Amino acid sequence: KISYLSLRCAGNVVSVGLYSHTSCSKHVPTRQFKRNPIWACGQVGAAGSDPMLNKISTFKDACWRFLRPHTIRGTALGSVALVARALIENSNLIKWSLLLKAFLGIVALICGNGYIVGINQIYDIGIDKVNKPYLPIAAGDLSVQSAWFLVIGFAMTGLLIVGSNFGPFITSLYSLGLFLGTIYSVPPFRMKRFPVAAFLIIAMVRGFLLNFGVYYATRAALGLPFQWSAPVAFITTFVTLFALVIAITKDLPDVEGDRKFQISTLATKLGVRNIAFLGSGLLLVNYVAAVLAAIYMPQVFRRSLMIPAHIFLALCLIFQEAISGFYR
Repeated sequence: KISYLSLRCAGNVVSVGLYSHTSCSKHVPTRQFKRNPIWACGQVGAAGSDPMLNKISTFKDACWRFLRPHTIRGTALGSVALVARALIENSNLIKWSLLLKAFLGIVALICGNGYIVGINQIYDIGIDKVNKPYLPIAAGDLSVQSAWFLVIGFAMTGLLIVGSNFGPFITSLYSLGLFLGTIYSVPPFRMKRFPVAAFLIIAMVRGFLLNFGVYYATRAALGLPFQWSAPVAFITTFVTLFALVIAITKDLPDVEGDRKFQISTLATKLGVRNIAFLGSGLLLVNYVAAVLAAIYMPQVFRRSLMIPAHIFLALCLIFQEAISGFYR
């Protein structure tokens, strides 16, 4: 999980780099949507043969983009990492019967993720037409009515799975995550208008709730009471701080649209360059803390893996722009 998130941030979140000498006063889309050429060729062939199949394929593609696949990958990989950690600690309790429960848990998390990113798109159509015109609602590939159908379906399916398989406590945590995702986007709350509230919500949902909830549910499925361990505490702390970095820097490419619609973010208040440096600094602190944890707690962490891995990721972050400039 940590490696995935770290590489993702090094590639996307802090693309300004510590060695950048330019400022971004004008919005330049960094993640323009491009249809897969294989998919496009298939559409050309399907158009002349079966219009219904063409419509189904187009709708399927729009739904996939609506789910924001990069957020699904983060949720799934993070969950798998924590489940694996719990199983490694209690390998004698592993049973094949747990496989179905684990699968249902992943589905519930993807549904919750789909609800949160989906409802945000429903209420951000105008902003997305400026900042992210490739998203399906903004691009006109998915109707608002269909989007509502999807997000309600995601929420109901997720709650049904969690309520029937993981007990009242995890159901409460899941419901809290959905609630925070709702007030983040939906008027009259729309907490995304307030920078501090926005990044706290993101850090809470993507960081603490996800990690704590998955680990708690895994131990409960194994018939064990909840108990913190040093590795899990490290993972949760690392990812929560990482989620803060994402929350702080996620609006860097959206400054133009946010200013147009009077959405106050840290990027619009403090400037793109300053926020990029802040995000880089926090992420660097995370990597340094990981190295120090391995040095001072050798009985808990594998020094041979933790130290070189996080030093490498820190160097990639520091020299990203310099390396890009060298090969440009």
